[in-house]
Amino acid sequence: MLSAFANAFRTPDLRRKLLFVLMIITIFRLGSQIPTPGVDVSNVQQCIDIANSGDNASLYSMVNLFSGGALLRLTIFALGIMPYITASIILQLLVVVIPRLEALKKEGQSGQTKITQYTRYLTLGLAVLQATGIVALARSGRLLQGCDQSLLHSDGTGTFLVMVVTMTAGTAVIMWLGELITERGIGNGMSLMIFTQVISGFPSSLWAVQKSKGWWTLGIVVVIGLVIIAAVIFVEQAQRRIPVQYARRMVGRKMFGGSSTYIPLKVNQAGVIPVIFASSLLYLPAMMASFNNDPNNKWATWINDYLVRGDHPLYMLAFFGLIVFFTYFYVSITFNPQEVADNMKKYGGFIPGIRAGKPTEEYLSYVLSRITLPGALYLGFIALIPLIAFAVIGANQNFPFGGTSILIMVGVALDTVKQIESQLQQRNYEGFLR
Repeated sequence: MLSAFANAFRTPDLRRKLLFVLMIITIFRLGSQIPTPGVDVSNVQQCIDIANSGDNASLYSMVNLFSGGALLRLTIFALGIMPYITASIILQLLVVVIPRLEALKKEGQSGQTKITQYTRYLTLGLAVLQATGIVALARSGRLLQGCDQSLLHSDGTGTFLVMVVTMTAGTAVIMWLGELITERGIGNGMSLMIFTQVISGFPSSLWAVQKSKGWWTLGIVVVIGLVIIAAVIFVEQAQRRIPVQYARRMVGRKMFGGSSTYIPLKVNQAGVIPVIFASSLLYLPAMMASFNNDPNNKWATWINDYLVRGDHPLYMLAFFGLIVFFTYFYVSITFNPQEVADNMKKYGGFIPGIRAGKPTEEYLSYVLSRITLPGALYLGFIALIPLIAFAVIGANQNFPFGGTSILIMVGVALDTVKQIESQLQQRNYEGFLR
């Protein structure tokens, strides 16, 4: 990895792209530190200290993870990239359900451009809703559990609207910055921005472990983290390669086909999406219970006792079960064995020992269902690491080496390095051909 970056900096055009990406990331991090107009910074810091010192957890910890801690500080980039992620997931699901969107997807680049535009509109709509809810909780003092004071200088409607508009505009700027990285830099802009926000919380999380548990515990956590990263890299790179042979055919005077290739089915075909789905679904009842003002309400008390505390066995079991379910669900809508089998038959491809058409579709479905199970169990165990650490060693719930953060870090880093290496190889071929 380090050699790839070193070689990239020696190439002038790649160096310009990398420096451009670093500049955009710097602007992004700067915006994550500037508070929204109307925020009482001193009250916010006091509430964050109270939350970090005890067992209290924010209902928005998943959003806070993707904002690099900017959410709880109520900065102009407080919403982070989460509205765009949610909008992208919703559009991916709607493409399967709505025939019009499915037709747009099949149109190629023009259809994809329209779907991207719909994603932007939906992102802004979700940003308005999320900003409204977050500012309302900040005004009532319920954004952070254990802190009941208002986080705003004024409770007026004007301040409320200014904060909502500012956070929504911040989300639009984040989308624009991400697209700039994709067009003029290296790698996927949105993924790199998520990566930046996730790793930005690592130093503070590690220091919190040191302050609460000492240097020995910190050393153990770092060693365990390195082992987890190595295991995640191993599983993320693992794939089942299904061999495909293409028959030779004569078109005019030219012979086509006769080549052999393979269909790579990754063990973790769904990526980090099931973890995001499960976390979002579990936080819905907890968020609804936070608006309840009646201390004698039984259902709100039950939710606070069992579905808010991450160290409770029922919460862990529900979280694990939802991840397994959403892994199968997401893989089923993103990989269509029938479509793959039809395309192979159309171009004269076949799996050795398997007849083309329906038998190929059944074979692909069989292999996919078998390989999805270890992928789902892997995601579930990785996501439970911070919860188990919190229950066993009493570490802060922002455990650095766990779950979603590791999956995002490893996935984005591997993808970016692969893109850098591919561009380096392309330039080496160009020099050789000259």
